[in-house]
Amino acid sequence: MAEKKKVLSCIQPTGDIHYGNYFGAVKNWVDLQAKYDCTYGVVDYHAMTAPYNPVKLRANTWELIFNLLAIGIEKENLFIQSLVPEHTELCWIFNCFTSYGQLQRMTQFKDKSADTGKGEDGFISAGLLDYPVLQAADILVYRADFVPVGKDQEQHLELSRNIAQRFNQQVGKEYFVLPETLFTETPKIRSTADPKRKMSKSAGEKHYISIFSEEARIRKQVKSAVTDAGDTPKGEMSEGVDNLFTLLKASGKMEAHASLMADHNAGTLKYVDMKEAVGNALVELSTQFKDAKADLMTDKKNIKNQIKYSSSLIRKRAQETLREVKDLAGLINVKAGQ
Repeated sequence: MAEKKKVLSCIQPTGDIHYGNYFGAVKNWVDLQAKYDCTYGVVDYHAMTAPYNPVKLRANTWELIFNLLAIGIEKENLFIQSLVPEHTELCWIFNCFTSYGQLQRMTQFKDKSADTGKGEDGFISAGLLDYPVLQAADILVYRADFVPVGKDQEQHLELSRNIAQRFNQQVGKEYFVLPETLFTETPKIRSTADPKRKMSKSAGEKHYISIFSEEARIRKQVKSAVTDAGDTPKGEMSEGVDNLFTLLKASGKMEAHASLMADHNAGTLKYVDMKEAVGNALVELSTQFKDAKADLMTDKKNIKNQIKYSSSLIRKRAQETLREVKDLAGLINVKAGQ
């Protein structure tokens, strides 16, 4: 049997997961586990690049772990970044193979530093500039073949490939396989309050729907969804209506999707019917996930220990890569003969 290709993907510990996260990334993570050797990380070091609360960071990290497990990520595939220090050691080595100019040109650094710099003291951490290098270490330390990414992350993956290529050239060996993007059908979910922007926590509470929200809140947010701002050309579908159709399809409700689409094409679509169908679909998923999470929470201490253990096993792979990288880079390893 051929060895499975390796997939690596990571998520920052914001604690909550909304339907934009779920349909746009995490649902895909669950599905990929059947076909690939998957490794998924909760990257708490990345969450330190902007001002943060230490107590909240730790709580959010564990909250996200339980949320991912409830959704269907397997425990043995999951690690916490700060439990694998090889990420940060490899990051330093990679810093020496990355140009300052490359980091300055990263689109997300420009955007995030502009936002962060608006704070009271205008503090922009060096970590915010450097985190794409740590991201490259996250990927390459596990020798990943594929990384499922959205369009906004393509630039970071390209940097990872550039670093790997520069390292290979410097040490005279094709050590790192250049990771490739893994594009799958992942819908772009937009804010129900403003369909012109994507669903995001950073935009505020009204711009995202948590998959672990109370049923009443989910239904209220769907019922208040913007359908048509009045600027849609005649005969075209508005962004708000398109977003509701996307949510319905992503939820797997194809029969309801087809029926309501037929109504839309016939000019008889009632928004109240559509919102009810979408609300029902999202609540159904939410109930499933909340029930699974409730079961996990009854064994909270044991689950935490299992994640620490899975992190330790995953760390062994990172340790092997780092030993080989240090050998190739001319660094001293703790073993005989060096």
